[in-house]
Amino acid sequence: MGFHLHAIRRASFTAIQGSSKSAKVPKGYLAVYVGEKQKRFVIPLSYLNQPSFQDLLCQSEEEFGYEHPMGGLTIPCNEDVFHQITSRLNGL
Repeated sequence: MGFHLHAIRRASFTAIQGSSKSAKVPKGYLAVYVGEKQKRFVIPLSYLNQPSFQDLLCQSEEEFGYEHPMGGLTIPCNEDVFHQITSRLNGL
């Protein structure tokens, strides 16, 4: 799976609790849904270039194909795993 996007400024991801699916996502970011409760996070697009995040994308493709129930990208892992991966990416 090859995503080749230009690197953008690094920023930490943001959990958006209690917000609707239609909440705006800033340019250069992507909304993803994670965990059993489908918690919404807004992450930098630069994460898509990282091998550890690409592994999550492959898992998502295997589980959901291109049909995501939340209308956005759904990541099939628990929130703790997602936090571990994105915490490491924030340190790059």
